Amino acid sequence: MADKILNSFDVWITAQGWKSRLRLRSIDNVSFEGIDRLRELILEVAILGKLIPQDSSDEDASVLVRKITIERERLIEDGELKKQKLLPEIADEEKHFELPKGWTWVKLGNIGETNIGLTYSPKDVSDRGMPVLRSSNVQNGEISLDDLVRVSSKVDSKNFVENGDLLICARNGSKKLVGKCAIIKDLKERMSFGAFMAIFRSPLNFYIKYFLESPFYRNRLEGVSTTTINQITQDNLKNTLIPLPPLSEQHRIVAKVDELMALCDELEQQETNHLKSHQLLVETLLGTLTQAKDLSEFQTAWATLAQHFDDLFITEDSIDQLKQTILQLAVMGKLVPQDPKDEPASVLLERIRKEKERLVKEVKIKKEKPLSTIAKNEIPFELPEGWAWERLANLTEVITKGSSPKWQGISYTENSSDVLFITSENVGSYKLLLGDRKYVEPEFNKIEPRSILRKGDFLMNIVGGSIGRTAVYDKEEIANINQAVCLIRAVPSFLNESYLLHFFNSEICISYMFDKQVDNARANLSMGNISHFAIPIPPLEEQKRIVSKVNELFALCDRLKDRITEAKMVANLMADAVVELV
Repeated sequence: MADKILNSFDVWITAQGWKSRLRLRSIDNVSFEGIDRLRELILEVAILGKLIPQDSSDEDASVLVRKITIERERLIEDGELKKQKLLPEIADEEKHFELPKGWTWVKLGNIGETNIGLTYSPKDVSDRGMPVLRSSNVQNGEISLDDLVRVSSKVDSKNFVENGDLLICARNGSKKLVGKCAIIKDLKERMSFGAFMAIFRSPLNFYIKYFLESPFYRNRLEGVSTTTINQITQDNLKNTLIPLPPLSEQHRIVAKVDELMALCDELEQQETNHLKSHQLLVETLLGTLTQAKDLSEFQTAWATLAQHFDDLFITEDSIDQLKQTILQLAVMGKLVPQDPKDEPASVLLERIRKEKERLVKEVKIKKEKPLSTIAKNEIPFELPEGWAWERLANLTEVITKGSSPKWQGISYTENSSDVLFITSENVGSYKLLLGDRKYVEPEFNKIEPRSILRKGDFLMNIVGGSIGRTAVYDKEEIANINQAVCLIRAVPSFLNESYLLHFFNSEICISYMFDKQVDNARANLSMGNISHFAIPIPPLEEQKRIVSKVNELFALCDRLKDRITEAKMVANLMADAVVELV
């Protein structure tokens, strides 16, 4: 079976996914789902007795259990071990599968000792106290001492750990973290372990560790019912059934699993390095397009990129980078040719200025303080003839944000006829995410009339990890927003809505949000920051041509991404098929 797994390595590497959909641009966000399933398969076949061949000369596992029992009885007689309550016999119906010859079913409590950890209070934490191992000290199956807490309180000897102990996370807020474990090795000083942890002490811990990490145990752990949902109790740990091989076979299994896991780690590292190199190459070549100083440089850069297009754009991330480059070229005036017949942007901006003056006179909008002229050091690139830079506030009727219903004494409701309430969770890049709708009492609109939405308003997230995501409110429903969302209402009929939306989702606009020039060193944007954004404005007719070209190229990118997604699905199905095969 080990040979079959080794021969199928190439199938697993192509089965990939994302750890989080929020930040696709990071290589650290890539999830090697195929390799993760391969690791699980290795452990599964190991505890089924199918990873390596059995040796008929091995001493039967039942003899090993008897030897452990005799040694425990001796320790109890000598007072070195406390006598434990006898565990119930194993019924035939409890045995989950047929074992290989020489193996036996046994309860963990019959082949080792377990104990819960030390309870201490925050006031006991001391720089010079005894180290206490916690959940954070178990990292990727190993003990990490990077985040070590020490306590000054008196520690009972039963809470000391020894080399060879198996440290287990027995309780955690996350189900996925319950059961993670590591062997304690190379102790340099006496240590204890925390109350949410457990230790298991047995001469068979290296095999037991792999059993506890196997899908067989993990799946049964999910079904354990305890007073605390995400918890392993002493009782259910002691009564856990384990398929036990002969001692010599345990050693061979552990050695083979170690070998295969090391190969999985190597495979994952190689693929990570490959993806990083690929990402760097894509970024570099796409950068030559946006950094080209003239038409000749641009054409040369594009010729190089086009020559290797099929090799470069083979991941979702690379296509997302391509889309961002398309946006950058669009707002730099490099995506479509200029037409000297177009009315220049300066005329358009003057028209917008007069329209805003009219709206102020008619008391439809408030008069604003004049904004400073855009300085040279604020201009990131030169614009084509006929374009102009303008601050965002000079293009809009209003830039504002919402409020918290709680601050206003307003309650959420489940009545869809009330006010639709938009939060940052509902604002994605380019589109509203209204799968989870929230509503507030109509009174909220009377208290916060300035942030009542109109169809065509831009909504921009201004707080937290989703900062900068921008979409258009394209609904007829009466709606309002919370304090994490900014409302940007452009002067109507003077600017192309889609051009502005493309700009707001471009790298240059997102860079404004994190640039110290707009005093934003933290994940929180002020209305003043946003008002001062410098926007590259093309002639209105060119705005339309840009939008048409961006939409056309985005559609091609999406089709290319669909093919990659389909290929990834096939890779995942192939990985599943190999699991069934082996």
